[in-house]
Amino acid sequence: MYSYKIDNPKELAFARVEGVDASFKDLAEVCTNIRRKPLEAALDLLEKASKGKVAIRYRRHNKKLGHRRELGGKKGRYPKKAAGIVLKLLKSAESNAMQKGLMADLYVIHACANKKHAHIRYAPKGRRNIQQYVTSRVEIILKERESKEKKPEEKSKSIKEKELPKELPKEVPKESKELKPTPDRQSEEKKEESKVKEEPKEKAKKPELTKEKSGEKPSEEKKESESKEEKTEEKKEEPKVVEVGKPEEKEKPKKEAEPKPGKNPKKVKKTSKEEENAKKVK
Repeated sequence: MYSYKIDNPKELAFARVEGVDASFKDLAEVCTNIRRKPLEAALDLLEKASKGKVAIRYRRHNKKLGHRRELGGKKGRYPKKAAGIVLKLLKSAESNAMQKGLMADLYVIHACANKKHAHIRYAPKGRRNIQQYVTSRVEIILKERESKEKKPEEKSKSIKEKELPKELPKEVPKESKELKPTPDRQSEEKKEESKVKEEPKEKAKKPELTKEKSGEKPSEEKKESESKEEKTEEKKEEPKVVEVGKPEEKEKPKKEAEPKPGKNPKKVKKTSKEEENAKKVK
């Protein structure tokens, strides 16, 4: 079991060793110095550290530890044994990556060391001094780095596109450009068209011609309108001609003729019955 969460094991290369006779504290500090580093840089660092040429920085297990000029005044040591064990394990992980075909751009995604077993050791000749023999375990995982650069196939395609002359863009048919009207849009367009057709009719209204149909009499309303028009034409007075220097004479209202004395103003016609009665009396 690895302490790293594995999603896709095909993209990773593993290596692990258990029961190592070495200090797990030294192994853990060596692993922290190579974590998240490229494979080549990690191999170079471990080779120098196993020979004692480069100091390893201690971040955690550094109580009463001396400062090193090589590390810029920070605490560190020269764990040759632990560096040799991790170097051997890292080379094993590299060979596993080669077997899987993961040799593009490998880096150490995971590296850790822990305590494994603690065996009891008694002093000889019946003495009660007891010691513990502690073993350790180390695990390393490698992974390919996702390259942001274009793949060689994509690069070759882009170069060919640049070399070729630029072709003019093809004309898209008009039918494809025009959007198909939705039902709501169709109803709105029909309303607008009807409004446009109605406007010129209202502006240019022509007088309706009245044509009498064969065998049909004109309606009473039409007769009344024609009679009214004739009366208005008659009432129109002709313009008066006024001579210069003479004042206009006002029209005097006409007086009604008074009845002469001794004569009945109106002769009442007698009915036939009254005439017969008068003859009888005579």
